[in-house]
Amino acid sequence: MGTLVALPRDMARELILSLDGHEFPVNLVKIDREKLYGAVEIEAFDEKGKPASIKVLGPDGRTLIDVGGTALATVTEDGSSVDRSVLSAVDSNGEPVESVSSSFTQPNVLSQAQPDDYLSQIVKSVYALESADGQPLDFLQDHLATGQMYNFPFSYRGGLEYDSAFVVGGRGGDDAFMVVGKPAALQFVKLNQAAVLDSVEEKEISADELDFELL
Repeated sequence: MGTLVALPRDMARELILSLDGHEFPVNLVKIDREKLYGAVEIEAFDEKGKPASIKVLGPDGRTLIDVGGTALATVTEDGSSVDRSVLSAVDSNGEPVESVSSSFTQPNVLSQAQPDDYLSQIVKSVYALESADGQPLDFLQDHLATGQMYNFPFSYRGGLEYDSAFVVGGRGGDDAFMVVGKPAALQFVKLNQAAVLDSVEEKEISADELDFELL
C-alpha cells in the first residue's frame, strides 16, 4: 500500500481566479496518482546478475543505441533540418492560428458549468487548489459546497489553444480542485443502434507497410 506524502507546490506561479467580482490567488498542487497509490518498479537483470537497460535498435538492425542517443528533429520534405523558431501554425485553410497566452498572466473569470460538460471531459491533469495569500477560500468553497461547479479556459504555458478547466468541490465542501482536460467527441446511440463510422476510402495494405502500431 502506498504512503500519502505532501505534494510539492508550484510556488513560482499563482493563478488568479475571479468569481462574482471576488478575486483570489491560488497555488496549484498537482495530484499525482503515484503519490496517492504508490508505484511498483520492475528491475531486470541479465544471466550474470548485472542490471539490464533498455536500448534502441538502430535502422541497420545491428547497432544498439543507449538512452539519450536519439533525438527528434523537424525536417522539410527533402530532409533539410528546420529550426522550430521559424515555424508557424496554420489552420486547415492555411490561415495563421492566433496563439493564446498563459492563464497565469491575467485573472480568470469562472463561469457556471453544467455536469454533462464536466463528465464528457478527457482529463489530463488534476490539481488541488490552495490559497496563495494565506486567506481562506471560504467564498469559493461556500459556492462549491452547494454542488455548483465552474469552468474557464486554461493554458499553463500558453500555446495554440486553451484546455477546459473545471473547478469542483470535494466531499464536505472543505476542498477545491481544478480538473483540466478537453471535450471528448462522443457519439450517443440508442439500444440496438449501431454507431456510424466516418466513410474512409479503403486502401490495400501491403506486407511492407505493416508495423506493430497496426496490431
